[in-house]
Amino acid sequence: MNQLESLKKFSKIVVDSGDMEYIEKYLPEDVTTNPSLILKYWNLDIYNNVFKNAIIYSKKKGGNIQNKINNATNKIAVGMGVQILKKISGFVSTEINVKHSFNSMNCIIEAKKIIKMYEEEGIDRSRVLIKLASTWECIKAAEELEKIGIKCNLTLLFSLVQAQACAEADVFLISPFIGRIYDWYQVHYPSQNYNVNTDPGVLSVKKIFNYLKTYGYKTIIMGASFRNIQQIIALSGCDQLTISPILLEELKFYTGSIDKKLIAPVNIKQNKPEKLSESEFRWKYNLDRMAVETLSDGIRKFGCDQDNLEKLISPYLI
Repeated sequence: MNQLESLKKFSKIVVDSGDMEYIEKYLPEDVTTNPSLILKYWNLDIYNNVFKNAIIYSKKKGGNIQNKINNATNKIAVGMGVQILKKISGFVSTEINVKHSFNSMNCIIEAKKIIKMYEEEGIDRSRVLIKLASTWECIKAAEELEKIGIKCNLTLLFSLVQAQACAEADVFLISPFIGRIYDWYQVHYPSQNYNVNTDPGVLSVKKIFNYLKTYGYKTIIMGASFRNIQQIIALSGCDQLTISPILLEELKFYTGSIDKKLIAPVNIKQNKPEKLSESEFRWKYNLDRMAVETLSDGIRKFGCDQDNLEKLISPYLI
């Protein structure tokens, strides 16, 4: 038995890619995408029609050039999601334009647009997770979207207080970013010799897992953004793990069994903590320099990839 097969006993494995070759190879239940992955894979042969259809769709919808660009980029993301859903049995995560991350109403409007696009393609909303950054505004948007049957995946999550707010909002799934936490500590505390037992990213997810399971929150925890297989193995037992093709290959290469590392408590506390107010959330979040800086950096990077995709598309919409 290889390590990937062993890991699957304890955690649901999700492929973090838009490459159909890997999706067909690993046949995961779920797949996650983001602006960076869409930019990387949008011009693959299998997505040629997706691109062409997005241009046609956008021109038909009309409006000014920015409206056309917005409709085209959303349609490309949805088109890729539709192709992926043909190969899997579960969910695909599709991210809204990250530039809306500080406006709850815009997030709700964009999420509804994306879901409508999926439904026009014959895909039920129950198979789509709308990805939003873990800002207060996005969490509040997700809370409203969940009420109307639009499931959400809160991404770019780096702290317990973000996870707590998501769980209190009945968010379907959260994606804490192990690797980016690890990267931040490597840059700011380079003298520390981190191992898998002291890895700040791993420890952060363990803290989130223990908190949510102790109080019986239903929110699914999906570890994301891994830098090595040691981080993955250290979180075996986490509800889900979304893994890049490179690390999936590595796990498949090594033989040997993996032990379950994360175990939910048997006795669940019935009295949950009082819900965070906006001011409490912002203050606790502000105290965590790493979380503030990594979230901000992640939004900027996804925003940059969104800009690059828009630049590629705009000449076709004039």
